Amino acid sequence: MSLIQRVKRKAEALKSQYFPLKEFDKSTLPWIDQDKPDIAGFLEKNPPRYDVPYDMADKLRNWQQNGYVVLENIIPEPMIDKFWGDFRELVSHPEKYDLSVRIDLDEFKPNQERNIKEFPKQALQGKYVKINDFHNSSVAGKKLMTHPYIVSFLEAIFNEKVVVMQSLVFMYGSQQPSHQDYPWVTAKIPSHLAAAWIALEDIKIDSGPLYYYIGSHRMPKFNFGSGILYKKDSTKNALEFADYLDKTCAELKYPKETLLIKKGDVLIWHSALAHGGSMITNPGQTRKSFVCHYSTEKALPYHRNFPTQVPIKQDYNGVYIYNNPIFPQSEDVLK
Repeated sequence: MSLIQRVKRKAEALKSQYFPLKEFDKSTLPWIDQDKPDIAGFLEKNPPRYDVPYDMADKLRNWQQNGYVVLENIIPEPMIDKFWGDFRELVSHPEKYDLSVRIDLDEFKPNQERNIKEFPKQALQGKYVKINDFHNSSVAGKKLMTHPYIVSFLEAIFNEKVVVMQSLVFMYGSQQPSHQDYPWVTAKIPSHLAAAWIALEDIKIDSGPLYYYIGSHRMPKFNFGSGILYKKDSTKNALEFADYLDKTCAELKYPKETLLIKKGDVLIWHSALAHGGSMITNPGQTRKSFVCHYSTEKALPYHRNFPTQVPIKQDYNGVYIYNNPIFPQSEDVLK
């Protein structure tokens, strides 16, 4: 890193410390989040690169008003089955692979996030498991997360070069309390963030399905005591955040909706949409899902774990995917 880059990064850190964000910077908001976005005019100048099977204008209006869209039946079943086959190979033979896994069970405290090799095989196929960035190992995962119909919508909301930020694979529902993504999954521009929830099976009501508060992406931001982003010096925690979201959404009368989508459907949601995981009422019922977070090259010009290192990029359907510098030996091992 050059001297100028080091000085610039130090200045950014000091600014964040002494002048923490209280709201998204209006000057860097995606066009769709600005006041009275001209959707028809935008699409006239920026038609989708791919011929999508949905009404883009209608989906953009839903996004602007509700904070999410559902793209129905857009992923072919063979693509999903190939990816899930890679996942089954991973958890059946974890000794052969290197990637980060988190299991939120007390028995694994204080180090609940480890290399997959360090967890018992049985635990990897149970609840409270998050497989991190499996797309780096699975070519099928890369193809799935950059399907042209997903890419088309992301390019429309950002109007920027899209990059993959991270991914998570779940076999069971997360039962995670209400939260928004932007305080935790952070790039240089916090508003340049969206997520896709790809259903790998039909989602059942007793599986602990995802829920979200419609329109909550417009609610007042929570202050962690360090601004709107969670940091090491934050004085408020995740449970206080969840309590704020649930109470404020109720006060503002944002409807709470439960997501029951079908295999091949995709939910895409705004970084500020309040959402969480419902309780699992049938312990044996799975909720197979692939959750992917995206940003823009302007907001995330490097791999999130190595902000000083020029990333090795792969291009899938015009989206950049950064190779994982922590486990370079695992890149594309499942083809």
